[in-house]
Amino acid sequence: MDCPWAWPDALQVLCAPRLWALCVRDVRWLRNQVVAPLSEELVFRACMLPMLLPCTGGARALLAGPLLFALAHFHHVIEQLRFRQGSVGSILVAAAFQFSYTAVFGAYTAFIFLRTGHLAGPVLCHSFCNSVGFPALGAALGHRRRRALLPCYALGVGLFALLLRPLTQPRLFGAPPGGPCS
Repeated sequence: MDCPWAWPDALQVLCAPRLWALCVRDVRWLRNQVVAPLSEELVFRACMLPMLLPCTGGARALLAGPLLFALAHFHHVIEQLRFRQGSVGSILVAAAFQFSYTAVFGAYTAFIFLRTGHLAGPVLCHSFCNSVGFPALGAALGHRRRRALLPCYALGVGLFALLLRPLTQPRLFGAPPGGPCS
């Protein structure tokens, strides 16, 4: 809604080889879009989750793994405190918020991994979420087009809830049915 270009122009920019060449040369972009999603999903979903399942069962593994995933992101708190990037209180509030949404995201990607039997979905979701960040609900409430934007948020949440199970059916991905999230 705030894009300064018309849709065809925006798509042309997105598909431009020069833009992708710049991204691939940017170490931060590579870390956020490729290395972190691939390495974290490999460790927390493909390695840790299958080891937790026999010990804890499906429901507990879906809780324990994401909590460990969220804890693994606490290094950001140490960096912020070390480089004094805010007051201690504001850093701790931000850390609690990040812990919460990282744990929920970890449960979501664990669900996708267990449901589909593939790592590609969690890696792509992780990369996408790193790209767009947490939804700016406060900005949406104050947006000049909030009457159009807020129903789109609600529609997105509704469609997500409605389509999550049907679009992750194990048979669609060749995964054996009867897993912990079937």
